[in-house]
Amino acid sequence: MIADRPLAIDLCTGLHGWAEGLASEGWRVRGYDIEDMCAQFGEPRPDHIELVLRNVLEMHGSEIADAELIVASPPCTEYSYMAMPWKRAKQIARALRGEDEFPEPYRGSRTVAELNAIFDACFRLQREASEAAGRHIPMIVENVRGGEPWVGRAAWNYGSYYLWGDLPALMPSARGGQKFNPDGTDHPPGSWFKIADSKNRGTKVASVAGRRTDVGKGARFTSRDCGIEGRKNFGGPGRFDRAGPGSPIWLSSASPARKAASAKIAKIPFALSSWIGRCYRPKEIAA
Repeated sequence: MIADRPLAIDLCTGLHGWAEGLASEGWRVRGYDIEDMCAQFGEPRPDHIELVLRNVLEMHGSEIADAELIVASPPCTEYSYMAMPWKRAKQIARALRGEDEFPEPYRGSRTVAELNAIFDACFRLQREASEAAGRHIPMIVENVRGGEPWVGRAAWNYGSYYLWGDLPALMPSARGGQKFNPDGTDHPPGSWFKIADSKNRGTKVASVAGRRTDVGKGARFTSRDCGIEGRKNFGGPGRFDRAGPGSPIWLSSASPARKAASAKIAKIPFALSSWIGRCYRPKEIAA
């Protein structure tokens, strides 16, 4: 019975990339997000997934104290933008650190606390859920390398997917992986997706509780082998390269086509999510 399966909570679930791999390893998954992206973009929802339309900023951890595992993929747009080699992007980053004035008009986060609000809320929810359950509930948070200067070093990266939190002792490597377009094509030189996978890609580092707390001090490290599974959604539709006028890159960032392509690029790869599900599944379903 599905009800007998251990429960995993998927915060900022998006297109349920975490959920697909977890469900394949015997979990049932309750995902939380502010919108139903599968319905919005015409994607099928995986089996054993319950979607709750809820803002994680408004939740209390006691609501998810029945979980055995928590995973999360907070939005990465602002982190990614500030990692771009653009004058305005760099000015916004300096302004957040109190070193410059914000460019006008600017509608983004005005403080580091606002920038990290959802990321920090995930760790708050884990702490509250663990307190309510009377036991530690492990959590893994995924985001981009551009988040490291603001939330601290990632504990591991699986290709383009950077991970914070309670990672298993053994993690898979992905060979040649990077943020590719959903259709497998590469990104042009100078784009954030190329920078994210340059020779300065991060490697596994020591951390305290899966993250560092000093703001704006993320460091870069030498690259390590990654694999095709680590590419940002290799194999689906959509192009973020120097394609023709039909490419989402030429559309407004608020357009449905651009949002759909971004969501598919950010989707957690099955190899990663299934590995986490396998490592954390309770003994009674591990056989």
